[in-house]
Amino acid sequence: MERKKIKKAKRIVIKVGASVLTAKGLKLDKRWIKNFSEQVAVLVKHGYQVVIVSSGAIAAGMGLFGMKKRPKSLPEQQACAALGQGYLMKTYEEFFRKKGFHAAQILLTWEDIREKRRYLNAENTLHTLLSKKAVPVINENDTISVDEIKFGDNDKLSALVASLVSADLLIMLTDVDGLYIDDKKTVASVVGDISASLEKFACGTDKECSRGGMKTKLDAAKIAVKSGIDCIIANGRKKNVLLKILTGENIGTLFQAHKNKITGKDFYDNAINRVVL
Repeated sequence: MERKKIKKAKRIVIKVGASVLTAKGLKLDKRWIKNFSEQVAVLVKHGYQVVIVSSGAIAAGMGLFGMKKRPKSLPEQQACAALGQGYLMKTYEEFFRKKGFHAAQILLTWEDIREKRRYLNAENTLHTLLSKKAVPVINENDTISVDEIKFGDNDKLSALVASLVSADLLIMLTDVDGLYIDDKKTVASVVGDISASLEKFACGTDKECSRGGMKTKLDAAKIAVKSGIDCIIANGRKKNVLLKILTGENIGTLFQAHKNKITGKDFYDNAINRVVL
């Protein structure tokens, strides 16, 4: 029953992690992006409204610079982001255009979320793009923002964007099958409450508690479900994962939305100042 309602979702935010759209974190995986774009195209042609929150600018820049490992200094990371963001968007647009629609770049900082006037302006822009059947591709503005590089890898941003556009569903694509609850042997299918005991499973290793690990995805899931939005964490490397999720297949971990949905202006007034960014 829980999965059946996913089939009714019409406005979807998809968060794409660097772990799935890059080749070992060193450069963009264009073959994966092509397949992902084809899945998005199918959704758009069937009447879905799709917003993408995409990491990958730093990795794209690393590939163009010929770097073999992620730079440690903030200026170098931001330089990679500055070079890589354009290439990332060019790649999305290349594949989307072949399917008859366009990718619209939106770069945000946390200040765009925290400051009410900017928040509402972003909301209006996104709704306008969706009404014109464009696909917004959102990323943290890595070149000037410190927080994305230090925290969350766009996970929390994707949840806030999902609430901002009153999404029905947030899908976070990563390189694991979902939330493991038994020494990486069992993936939780449905989670009704993100309890403290459940969160312990997200911190099995230092990597999982680091930037972009499962802990930050659970934090994002909390924001989503409190906003009345179902959230799924799934393996983006699974074949046709988006299409399978939206036909109700039991893929990934589904975090069930709270019944009292708070979005848009009400979300800002009632919740935004309580979110720990």
